[in-house]
Amino acid sequence: MTPSASDRLGQARRHALLGQLLLGAAIPVAVGSVLWRVTSPGIATTIAVIGIALLAILAWRRTRAFDTPWLVRQLDARRADLDDSTDLLLTPPASLTPLQQLQQARVRERLRAQPAPDLRTPWPWARIVALWIAAAVVMATALLWPGRATGPGALQPSDEPVPTAPGIPHLVAQRLHVVPPAYTGLAGRDEVSLDAKAPAGSRLAWTLRFEPQPSTAALVFHDGQRIALTRDGDTWQATHVLAKSTLYRVVAAGTEGQPPTRLRRLDAMPDRAPEVKVLAPDRGLSLVTVGQTRWPLAFEARDDYGIAPTATLKLTLAQGSGENIAFKEQVMTLRGTGPATARRFTASLDLKALGIAVGDDLIAQLTVQDTRSPAPQRAQSPGLILRWPADLGQESAGLEGLVKKVMPAYFRSQRQIIIDAEALQKQKRSLPAERFVERADAIGVDQRILRLRYGQFLGEEAEGEPQPPPTNDAEEVHTDDDGHDHAGEAAQADDGHGHGEATSATGTSFGREADVLEAYGHTHDHAEAATLLDPETRATLKKALDQMWQSELHLRQGHPDQALPFAYKALEYIKQVQQATRIYLARVGPELPPIDETRRMGGDRTGIAPRALGPLARPQDDEAPAPARAWAALANDRVPADAADLEALQAWLRRNEARVPDALDLFAAIDEVRGDPDCAPCRQRLRSLLWSASAQPAAQVPRRGATDAAGRRYLDALRQEAAR
Repeated sequence: MTPSASDRLGQARRHALLGQLLLGAAIPVAVGSVLWRVTSPGIATTIAVIGIALLAILAWRRTRAFDTPWLVRQLDARRADLDDSTDLLLTPPASLTPLQQLQQARVRERLRAQPAPDLRTPWPWARIVALWIAAAVVMATALLWPGRATGPGALQPSDEPVPTAPGIPHLVAQRLHVVPPAYTGLAGRDEVSLDAKAPAGSRLAWTLRFEPQPSTAALVFHDGQRIALTRDGDTWQATHVLAKSTLYRVVAAGTEGQPPTRLRRLDAMPDRAPEVKVLAPDRGLSLVTVGQTRWPLAFEARDDYGIAPTATLKLTLAQGSGENIAFKEQVMTLRGTGPATARRFTASLDLKALGIAVGDDLIAQLTVQDTRSPAPQRAQSPGLILRWPADLGQESAGLEGLVKKVMPAYFRSQRQIIIDAEALQKQKRSLPAERFVERADAIGVDQRILRLRYGQFLGEEAEGEPQPPPTNDAEEVHTDDDGHDHAGEAAQADDGHGHGEATSATGTSFGREADVLEAYGHTHDHAEAATLLDPETRATLKKALDQMWQSELHLRQGHPDQALPFAYKALEYIKQVQQATRIYLARVGPELPPIDETRRMGGDRTGIAPRALGPLARPQDDEAPAPARAWAALANDRVPADAADLEALQAWLRRNEARVPDALDLFAAIDEVRGDPDCAPCRQRLRSLLWSASAQPAAQVPRRGATDAAGRRYLDALRQEAAR
C-alpha cells in the first residue's frame, strides 16, 4: 500500500471518531447538568466524565470498520483509472503472475502521479446542531430553575397589620434570605414570612421596607439582644448568624404607644451526629472457623448532611491470658462508597498478616465523622470481636492449623442434651452407623462436661488431674460412681476419687482428716466448695450426678434411646436442687414479730387512736410558685391578666428555660397575653402551656376525718363490753 493511501485511511478513522464524539457528547453533558441541579457537583461531574468515556470507547469500536478492505472498496469506487486493481497492492509480488505484477506496477505508478482522494465521511451537522441545542435547553432549565437560585429575590408584601392612626411607620414589604452553612450542601432560599427554620449556623439576611420611613429600626430578641437595621435607600437591612432558636420582633422608631408586633420565631435545627450500623458480621462475638484466613467487615454510616469519604478502622489484638495480656493496636483508613448521606465501608482483614493465633482476640471498631465545619462530629461503631479460643484450636504455626469445633461447656445444659439426644434418635434410620455413633459420642462428651461442672459443688475434682498415691494399708479403693453404697461405711472415708483411708479393726483412722488434707492437698469440704448446700440438697445433687453418669455411659456406647431415661431423671433432680436453693434463700428474709393475742377483740385503742397530722412543709424556693400563681390567676377569663404576675412568670422562665419543654412557645404565649390582656383564647393557651411547665405536686396523705356519731356509738359499745 502506498504511503498516501495509508495516510488517507488514518485521516478517515480520526475524522469519524471526532464526529461520533461531537454528536454523542451532548447527551452526557445534559444529564450531568440535571444531576448538578438535583444532587451535587461531584456526582454530576463523575457521571458526565463516565458517559463521555463510554461514548469514546463506542466510537473507537465503530471506527474499526475503516479497515484495509474498506479502503480498497473506496479507492476502486472513486478512481476509475485504477481498473479495480487496488487489491493487487496488498499482495506480495512473488505470489503474482507476470501479468498481475505488471498491473500492480501500473496501479502504484498512477497513485504516485495522482494522490488518493479524501476518504473522510462528512459529519452529520444537522443532527449535531439539533442535539446540542436540546442539551443547551436542558442545561439552562436545570441551572436557572428558581429553586436553585442562591441570591435573594424580590421583596414580598408584609403580613403585619396596618396601624389605625396615620403617620405611624409600619412594615409594608419584607424578605428573609437564609444561607445554610456550606458543608450542608443546601442552597440559599427566601422564606415566605419572617419566621424561619434553618440549620444551626445559617446566615440570615433581612431586607425590610417601612412606610413612612422611620428614623431608626431594630430587631429585638426575647433575651434582650438587639440588632440595629441599617438603611440602604428605601430599604432596611440586617444580618445575623443563627446559633440557637430564638424569638424576635421588628421595632421601628415612632411606634411607641402602639400594640407591639407579634413575635417571630427562628428555629435552629442542630446537626445530628452520624450513626454507624454494622452490616457484617451479624454478631458482636465471632469465633474462628476451620480454614478461615480472612475476616470480612461491612459498616454503613448515615448522617443528615454528609459523611466524610474516609473512615478509621482501629484494630486491637489482645494476646496472652491471665495477667500477662499484651495489646497491639493498628489503624487502617477505609474509603467509603455510595451517597454522602449513607456511605458504606468494607474491609477484608488478612488474619495471618495481623498475627492472630490460638487464644487471641481481635477487636475492630470503625470511627466516622461528618462534614460539619469547623468541628466535625464523630461516631464509633460497636466493637466487633473475633476470638480464637484456646480450647478450640491445636498448636500450629499459622491459620492453616486445624481448629477443633467444640461447643463450650457453658453453652450446654441438661435440657439441651436431652433435645440433642431426641433429635439424634429420630435421625437414626437416615444416618450411617458410624456417623450415628460419632454424634452420640459427642453428646456423651457434653454430658460428661456438664456432670463435672455440677460435681464441683460436691467437692469433686476435674478428671484427668494427678491423683495422690493410695496408702499401703488400703484394702480396697472405691469411687462414687462404682455403684456401691458408701453412706453406711465407717471403715473408709472416700473423697469421691478413689482416695481412701485405711482403718483399723476397731474403726479408728490412722490419720486425722486435717492431716490427710494437708498431706494430699484435698480441700473438697471447705466452705466455698461443698458446704454451700444443705445435706438434703447435696443428696439430691448426688442422685442427679449418678443419672448423668448412666446417661453418659449409654451415649458414649452409641445408644441414645437407652440414655434418655437417665437424662430425664437427671433433669428432674436438677430442678429439685434449683427449687431447694430458692427455698433456702427465701428463709434468710426478716421474721415478723408475733401477734399479741391478748389485745384481740378487747377494744383497747391505746396507740391507735386518730391523731392530727401536722401541716406539710412548703417549698422554700420563692420562684417555684410563679407558674402556679399565674395559672390560677388566668382561670377567670373575665378578669384581665395582672401585669405583675406575667412579669414574674417571664422572669422565672428566663432562669428556667431548660426545665420547660418548649420555652419559646411559652414566651410567645406570655407576649400575646401581655399585648391583649382580655383575649380569652390567649389566656387559655397560656394556661395549657403552664400546666405542662408546672412542677408536679408532692404526694400527700389525706387526713383522717373526725369520728362521727356512728363511730362514737361503736366505741362506746366496745368500752361497755370491755367493762363487763
